[in-house]
Amino acid sequence: MINFEDIKNSKEINTYIKKADDSLAALGYTEHSFAHVTKTASEAKDILEKLGYDERTTELASIAGYMHDIGNVVNRIDHAQTGAIMAFRILDNMGMDVAEIATIISAVGNHDESTAVPVNEVASALILADKSDVRRSRVRNRDFSTFDIHDRVNYSVEKSNLILDVENNEIVLNLTIDTKICAVMDYFEIFLGRMLLCRKAADYLKLRFKLVINEVELL
Repeated sequence: MINFEDIKNSKEINTYIKKADDSLAALGYTEHSFAHVTKTASEAKDILEKLGYDERTTELASIAGYMHDIGNVVNRIDHAQTGAIMAFRILDNMGMDVAEIATIISAVGNHDESTAVPVNEVASALILADKSDVRRSRVRNRDFSTFDIHDRVNYSVEKSNLILDVENNEIVLNLTIDTKICAVMDYFEIFLGRMLLCRKAADYLKLRFKLVINEVELL
């Protein structure tokens, strides 16, 4: 049985993650390398664990989270679908069960907000984990005078926590942002689509999604 450690230790997968992030760096995107995919993998697994899903399902979520951005090595456009095809080839060659491959590639192929649909619990957890990873350390550009809106939005985040309250059936993205760097409306301009997608993913898991910025509930 292929487990998360097998995926994390795969030279092939790690090469694609590194090269995909190199491509995004050349395009001026925020960090999508090992810090992001490891955090996404951990968060996706944690969500399903707290909701009581079985151990294997939670591990599939961590695998999908770790592999979800490899398609960026080809092109940013349609990277989710490209990544799903790449993931199929890799996991099939590793000998993973076909039903488990299907779960993972459907999650990877449905995580980008332009085409995403929370088609299963793994996809839903992946969406929530991926889209909630907003933090200052993802900004590569260190010249504040040349920041674009994406840089400002991410750099303004002083604290970011995704909090699952199982008792009240809700999941809350709680952000503290420096409004001197980024206005709240700038955040919405960039991330409204992502937050609405998070709401759909939460709905699939029978949760309410809330966005709280500077202690004010906005969504």
